[in-house]
Amino acid sequence: MERDTDAPLALPEWLNAEELTRMRDLATATADDAARLVVTERPRSLGVEATKSSEVDVVTVMDQRSEQLLRERIGAERPDDAILGEEGGASEGTSGLTWVVDPIDGTVNYLYGHPFFAVSVAVCIGDTTREGAWLPVAGAVSAPLLGETYAAAHGQGAHLVTADGRREPLTVSDCERLELALVGTGFGYEAAKREEQGAAVARLLPKVRDIRRGGSAALDLCFVASGRLDGYYESGINAWDQAAGQVIATEAGAAIGGAPGGEMGKAMAIATAPGIFADLTDCLFPEAR
Repeated sequence: MERDTDAPLALPEWLNAEELTRMRDLATATADDAARLVVTERPRSLGVEATKSSEVDVVTVMDQRSEQLLRERIGAERPDDAILGEEGGASEGTSGLTWVVDPIDGTVNYLYGHPFFAVSVAVCIGDTTREGAWLPVAGAVSAPLLGETYAAAHGQGAHLVTADGRREPLTVSDCERLELALVGTGFGYEAAKREEQGAAVARLLPKVRDIRRGGSAALDLCFVASGRLDGYYESGINAWDQAAGQVIATEAGAAIGGAPGGEMGKAMAIATAPGIFADLTDCLFPEAR
């Protein structure tokens, strides 16, 4: 992703620690509410209501119901903020903040009853319609079948929120050798994109301990934050896949970035323990060395 300037996005003065905490807690509560909805009201047989980029990429009724809940809850608490969702697009706001929501990240996993899916909620500053022009400042990822919720706010660290409400701090692994790294990735839905991503896996596989494909970008970023993965990379992800996981991984100490010279975004998203970031990036982009 590219910005018009090399200067980092600055938080507005009014966006202090107390306000960030409130937004983190709202992200956590709404993500948990939507996660309960998609589990408790999941039909036994999910029908395909529509398709996205290919027949493999399905949209379910529960996807849409989850996003509706998120929009209603956030809109009631934060009526001046904009909301960007995977299913419903963008609504306008006047505050300069945008909530970016993914009602079910890992839809195919959800359809099959695989536990690696989550609801992702983040609040961002900047222009979320332009690559590289925004920054997540608080967020949460709720994985109901794992019984886990991850949350973070800018400058306040990242935490795993337990069932009784305790916050256990998260920190990335101390891995410093790529050959000892467990690395997560993901694949798109279109055949041509998969072929390109498969070539990248083939190039990387001999150089790492192993590779995992969980099926949820949001959870992969949280797993980097918790040390379950030493690194993660993927091309083709969208803002709603990335936003909450990005602030969680960053606050846990991860090094993040994108293609050489760019930032984390659609072209490439990379999050790792700091000690292997350069080596993983070099492996993914050998032509840039």
